[in-house]
Amino acid sequence: MSSSYTGERRTHLQALAEMLPEHGLVSRMMGGDDPMLWVWHPRTGRHTIIFATPTADGWVFLWSSGGRGRVDDLGRTARALRETLDR
Repeated sequence: MSSSYTGERRTHLQALAEMLPEHGLVSRMMGGDDPMLWVWHPRTGRHTIIFATPTADGWVFLWSSGGRGRVDDLGRTARALRETLDR
């Protein structure tokens, strides 16, 4: 059975995943009880894994190359992720 922590993490990742197609990105939930989001940019072929984790200031998303976004600003997070994968 999943913990409430896992459930909250999954909820944040799913919310981001729903927004990504508007930014030209494709995603897939992975990890079962340790959820993470695989994100792919179809034009560049670049991809990354997104993690959601709690901090003292609330939940954040983290991805490779030092990417970071807030769960309470999904639009800005999706744009930053797109910029990362555009390069």
